[in-house]
Amino acid sequence: MLRNWAVVPTCLPLVRRRCHSCASELFRPSGKFRVNANHKLIDAWLLVLCTGCGVTAKLTLLERVTVRSIRPGLLDLLHHNDPGLTAALLQDPAVQHRNRIALDWDDAWRLDTDGSEHLDHETIDVAVRFAARIPVRPVRLIADGLGLSRAQVDRLILEGNIVSAVRLSGKLSGDFTFTLKR
Repeated sequence: MLRNWAVVPTCLPLVRRRCHSCASELFRPSGKFRVNANHKLIDAWLLVLCTGCGVTAKLTLLERVTVRSIRPGLLDLLHHNDPGLTAALLQDPAVQHRNRIALDWDDAWRLDTDGSEHLDHETIDVAVRFAARIPVRPVRLIADGLGLSRAQVDRLILEGNIVSAVRLSGKLSGDFTFTLKR
């Protein structure tokens, strides 16, 4: 029997970056953009707020880009502080690398199962789908989805009762499947 699980973001993740005013290392995305035009060149930033002192920092999105090279829809989204654009840009590896940031997904996601509490079948195939690139340990997902402890899931993996084509140790942020044998 095939079950479908989904890892879904519940809110925007926190941004890991050192604050220049206090000792905090976490920033909360404000969801607001700042766009500055100088003749035919545009700069754009995403504003983030320090969780410790509340100071505002800017994450560079566009720097000295000609107006004609930007698609008009993007400019409209920036001017209207689109929340979907905020989420997409935070997950963009180029933006993360350019601004030297990492995302903190703790308490910012949930696991949706399709009623997997009835696990009376001999063999169960589970397909786990990620709605966003959220790095999570597969053992944690399996434990949460099956209502087991992580130690029990580790034991089932060692015994060969949970098998997968991907390595279940470490963190994953992409779709995978596993099989539970009873």
